[in-house]
Amino acid sequence: MVTQINSQDPSSLQQWPSALQPREVKTLAAIDIGTNSIHMVVVKINPDLPAFDIVDAEKSTVRLGERCPDTGNLTPEATVRAISALRRCQEIARGLDVNHVIAVATSAVREAPNGSTFIQAVEKELGLKINLISGPEEARRIYLGVLSGVEFDHKPHVIVDIGGGSTEIILGDGREPRYLSSTKVGAVRLTEDFLTTDPISKHEFECLQAYVRGKLEWPVEELRSHLSPNEQPQLIGTSGTIESLIKIHACETLGACPTSLHGHILSLEDLQKLTHRLRKLSYDERCKIAGMSERRAEIIVAGAVVLQEAMSLLGIDSITACGRALREGVIVDWMLTHGLIEDRLRYQGSIRQRSALNLAQKYGVDLEAAQRIAQFAVSLFEQTQGILHQWTDVERELLWAAAILHNAGHFVSHSAHHKHSYYLIRHGGLLGYTDPEVEIVANLARYHRKGPPKKRHQNYQNLANETQRQIVNQLSAILKLAVGLDRRQSGAVATFRCDYDPEQKTLNLHVQPSRPDEDCALELWSLTYKKQCFETEFDVQLDAQLDP
Repeated sequence: MVTQINSQDPSSLQQWPSALQPREVKTLAAIDIGTNSIHMVVVKINPDLPAFDIVDAEKSTVRLGERCPDTGNLTPEATVRAISALRRCQEIARGLDVNHVIAVATSAVREAPNGSTFIQAVEKELGLKINLISGPEEARRIYLGVLSGVEFDHKPHVIVDIGGGSTEIILGDGREPRYLSSTKVGAVRLTEDFLTTDPISKHEFECLQAYVRGKLEWPVEELRSHLSPNEQPQLIGTSGTIESLIKIHACETLGACPTSLHGHILSLEDLQKLTHRLRKLSYDERCKIAGMSERRAEIIVAGAVVLQEAMSLLGIDSITACGRALREGVIVDWMLTHGLIEDRLRYQGSIRQRSALNLAQKYGVDLEAAQRIAQFAVSLFEQTQGILHQWTDVERELLWAAAILHNAGHFVSHSAHHKHSYYLIRHGGLLGYTDPEVEIVANLARYHRKGPPKKRHQNYQNLANETQRQIVNQLSAILKLAVGLDRRQSGAVATFRCDYDPEQKTLNLHVQPSRPDEDCALELWSLTYKKQCFETEFDVQLDAQLDP
């Protein structure tokens, strides 16, 4: 009994973005002048996708929020620190041939009576124009920044961004934001107003908790009013305070600090334990914690309380880290206003695919050939789904990304390029994927040639569990066959059809050439050469033949 699996014309499969001819690439810098720090990110904008690559970043902890207690003014010392930091940002931007610099100021500057004087001083001394933005506008741009790095799938997400002077809480589902709020509870502000003891006394800690809860109750209640009764939003956390808390937890849980926090999860229970522990430590003891900087140790307890109270009021028991926030939102907003993004919803809905294609272009991948191999891999995945494997659309998309990027390693060297591909993908900044998913994609590309995964390989050991290793084992075997089907990278094979015989445990691959006179001899040979991993993983015999 032979089971025939319906042939699928490539045009009937999901249409991934096609190969693109690059146009002019602009370099842009966005500067965020916050209460605690001044951050700058420099990006190269690819207008064809549209997308951007971060090429450099700068951070200076200047503490503009340490204002005069009597007048509320920005102090001369803080102003000097800020102007020095902004001058460094300008020097870096000039060195990178930046076309345009956008600077925004938030809580500390907008609340200080002499904030406008500071803005004028910066423009006079540096020639840098600063845009002072409101709390809701800050929240809107944070939302845009997160949209550029996280797939929402049209589902509600709450974003929490804890800064030095304010906390932004946002509700959205990938479309226009449903709710934007900015509340004057920030890590620097609260530390200065409430915390004087070291370690922090129980009385001060409880007063801080009560104050924060009181300030957050109204915005959380308003946010809830924009949710349907059956909606359960996911929680996304951005910026320094939340990143530090998640980094501390990740370092202690994993035994080593991860290279990227994007996609890491912190539960409310673990946060409560961490906050309780941090409160009882002195400043010097907090500084010794893995993942904690000295400047962050000064304000981390206040920030942890804000996050703990926000999660408790929202009734959400875990938060996921996102590496993009206000600075990236400033970039996206610029792209929107300059016509590089016409449809914000379409832009958000294809983050994964756009990011993979952007990375492929960055590393000089032959996109036409990569698209063919990705099409073959997806087709083979779908034609064997439910018969040889039970993987879902989630794994299908990881396979597609690996197929697009499997040859990225040629950017470094042809020799052992599959190993270089792993490193470039792992550290290339793929967006829309969790950190474990990036690890899977990188491993799939690593094993698109040569032998199967081996336990002694460090990259294979980096996979978190047996399920992830099984994904890599089986999908890399599929990717090997897809690569074999385009051995000459000339498009000799148009498509193929699979027939499975469960009694004989045989999978017949009927290859259809792109031209009547094409014998696909090298591709058929390549399939025979590469099929061993596939046969071992799926316990089948693979036979490939030409269908003229």
